[in-house]
Amino acid sequence: MFPKNAWYVACMPDEIADKPLGRTICGEKIVFYRPAPGQVAALDDFCPHRGAPLSLGKVCDGELMCGYHGLRVGCDGKAVSMPGQRVQGFPRTRSFPVVERYGFIWVWPGDAAQADPAKIHHLHWAESPDWAYGGGLYHIACDYRLMIDNLMDLTHETYVHANSIGQKEIDEVPCKTRVEGDEVITSRHMEGIQAPPFWQMALRMNGLPDDQPVDRWQICHFTPPSHVLIEVGVALAGHGGYEAPADKKASSIVVDFITPETETSIHYFWGMARNFKPGDPALTAQIREGQGKIFAEDQEMLELQQLNLTRHPERKLLMLNIDAGGVQSRKLIDRTLAAEQAA
Repeated sequence: MFPKNAWYVACMPDEIADKPLGRTICGEKIVFYRPAPGQVAALDDFCPHRGAPLSLGKVCDGELMCGYHGLRVGCDGKAVSMPGQRVQGFPRTRSFPVVERYGFIWVWPGDAAQADPAKIHHLHWAESPDWAYGGGLYHIACDYRLMIDNLMDLTHETYVHANSIGQKEIDEVPCKTRVEGDEVITSRHMEGIQAPPFWQMALRMNGLPDDQPVDRWQICHFTPPSHVLIEVGVALAGHGGYEAPADKKASSIVVDFITPETETSIHYFWGMARNFKPGDPALTAQIREGQGKIFAEDQEMLELQQLNLTRHPERKLLMLNIDAGGVQSRKLIDRTLAAEQAA
């Protein structure tokens, strides 16, 4: 149900700073580790000797040593040594293409021959000193497509996030959805409204008044296999909205990398990249804390939604105009899957 010939965010660099990490990506159990500083490797999390998880071992002289009987394997998956044993004939452990880029560890769980690092989604904000980023990771028990639906239809903010980013104008202003190649874009622009609590805080932190009318925007971009980047912000009303000069607005990019674990669970890498006061770590921490609480509200809703759908697989869901972004995203996923299976 998910494409495998694609780059997914597997983990954050600090998760493999000093020991191996076992993580299931698209149904594949993978161990990630650093054979040397600045390098990263990914292998099948299965010791060829007795099937123990290699992630329970440790890194020794650039090799991954199984924590059960001491078998060592190299980055290419070839067995290297084992105390008192000859291991030259051991089957090679599968290795996965893995790249560290933009502050994330990316893995390709499909056909290694097709893994071109140039296909990793370009993140301009991750390479610029004019931007700051803060984020985190949630493990959520839901189908990855439910999270995509959630992010491509932000009308739920009025209800799920009523005390932070929600407001009635989101319901009242229709969104527009279009497909451009391999990208689905859903946008909503609200003019002359009161900023909700989260954005009042952002305005204050950017040296702007929080009690004046603002123009607000939400522009959601979905790209396969499961990435959603959302341009969000507010500008003092009458200064051009989305196009307003930097000194009249607070804007950012909500970062959502949704990595399937199983058919009904995901690793959800979330964060926010902003281009105002990028050198203020206290602001980064404050935004991260606020955003983390917002996404925690989504987690409860999504997991209970998944339980309902699992109990009633025969029930068809209704599709309304607000669901267009999610519907088009699923169609794009289906086309990607069909092309992969045909190949």
